Amino acid sequence: MRLVFIVLVFICFHSCDSASAKKDFVPAKNQIIAHRGAWKTQGLPENSIASLEHAIELGCVGSEFDVRMTADNVLVVYHDAVNNNLNIEESTYAQLAKFKLSNGEELPTLRSYLLAGMQNNNGTGLICEIKPSKIEGRNIKIANQVLELVKELKAESYISYYISFSATILKHIKKVNPNSKTMYLDGSKSPEALKETNIDGLDYLVYKLKKRPQWIKEAKEKGLVLNAWTANKVEDIDWLLANNFNYITTDEPELALERAKLSPANNDYELVWSDEFNYSGKPDPTKWTYDYGFLANQEKQYYVDSLKNARVEGGRLIIEAHKEKVNNKDFKNPEIKGWAKYKTEIDSANYSSARIKTEGIASWQYGRFEISAKLPKGKGMWPAIWMLSEDRKAIGWPESGEIDIMEHVGYDNDTIHGTIHTKAYNHLKGTQKGKTIFIENPNDTFHVFALEWTPEKMDFILDGVVYNHIENEHKTTAEWPFDKDFYLILNVAVGGMWGGRQGIDNSIFPQKMEVDYVRVFQKKIIK
Repeated sequence: MRLVFIVLVFICFHSCDSASAKKDFVPAKNQIIAHRGAWKTQGLPENSIASLEHAIELGCVGSEFDVRMTADNVLVVYHDAVNNNLNIEESTYAQLAKFKLSNGEELPTLRSYLLAGMQNNNGTGLICEIKPSKIEGRNIKIANQVLELVKELKAESYISYYISFSATILKHIKKVNPNSKTMYLDGSKSPEALKETNIDGLDYLVYKLKKRPQWIKEAKEKGLVLNAWTANKVEDIDWLLANNFNYITTDEPELALERAKLSPANNDYELVWSDEFNYSGKPDPTKWTYDYGFLANQEKQYYVDSLKNARVEGGRLIIEAHKEKVNNKDFKNPEIKGWAKYKTEIDSANYSSARIKTEGIASWQYGRFEISAKLPKGKGMWPAIWMLSEDRKAIGWPESGEIDIMEHVGYDNDTIHGTIHTKAYNHLKGTQKGKTIFIENPNDTFHVFALEWTPEKMDFILDGVVYNHIENEHKTTAEWPFDKDFYLILNVAVGGMWGGRQGIDNSIFPQKMEVDYVRVFQKKIIK
């Protein structure tokens, strides 16, 4: 009797311990899925138990792995169809297991892999990819055997998603176990098609989603889960984070986790407007419009809307200045008077360029504005990324306010300026509030120029570093006219009162500013 009692106590304790472990499993609070485990930085084999354990150690929300079936119906974790010149589907597990992984592990069976994934794991979900078979009827067999093993091991709470290139496999999983969650990998089905087939989400290659950005909005509207693979570049990871993807599958989980900490989308902001320039031709007319002619600051360029001066190609916006003669349409125009009269005194310009803006289309009061750009090079160049208020024409400058997110002059190539202009603080009085920061290689490397603007302050930021902090003094609109809507402007000027202070080097043309993206974030509305 005493022995029976001890056994019962042990069983009870073990059951309670298992239940406790299951209860404690709560998905980690990040979007990062380690692709085939976290293998890369430590040189571990992909799909190894060691790479799974490292993903758990990092605290990734998920760790993805690939499942295949051997000739003797053993489920194994391996990506390729062939292992050491042996076709997995045509070989027995005993044959395959003779070859160790590079770290000495045996080829993991799904059983051993799941058991490892349930140990000391309180937050890393298992993302089970079932590889389709070329053998007729075998896809359903593999799916059934996976589900049976998961049930036998009581691993259901650890499996976050089943994913596959086979919609047939995913539909069968949902039929057998409606509570299972699934994501489709192929990238060929629209969110609407996925919704109709009862698949829970899409897990597509990054470039396919960039080609069809409308699918992101459509997926969110239909309540589908958004994932993307394999995002290894900073620009891709940041784009997915900015667009509030549920998950990001990556070979670089350490990098992605760091980028996630820095992302505005994970710091109380949400993306409200952007242009990623994933198209070709003129800038999107639903987002941008143009300024024309001579405009201000005694600049020498004439602004036009030519494709040569403003175009999108190769995923980038190009604003390009050329040395060429352009007739001045306002020459001797009697309707132009006052400070702008100089525009009528020159019959033509010797340079062309472009200035695009969101005026009349989109404007914002407060937010975080991020622009990734490479700058033109040479004496006489004056690129700018800046903002003016929607009421500027009614109120006049500088009373209406100006926010210069980034200004750069070619004769001072390693310096960036961030400035505000108001009635009290402006360059005409020499009281403008501006500061500078050193920038390394601005002409050949993309840098992120940002502004974080709230009711209380403005921070001017270069590559994550705040270099100009301006606080709202809470006096009058003469000091702070920034509690209203402002629109964005991007331009490349030539010469002028500042840009031309040391002349213009005519040997440098054409010169261009390349813009990789423009993103506007605003504080999330708590519902």
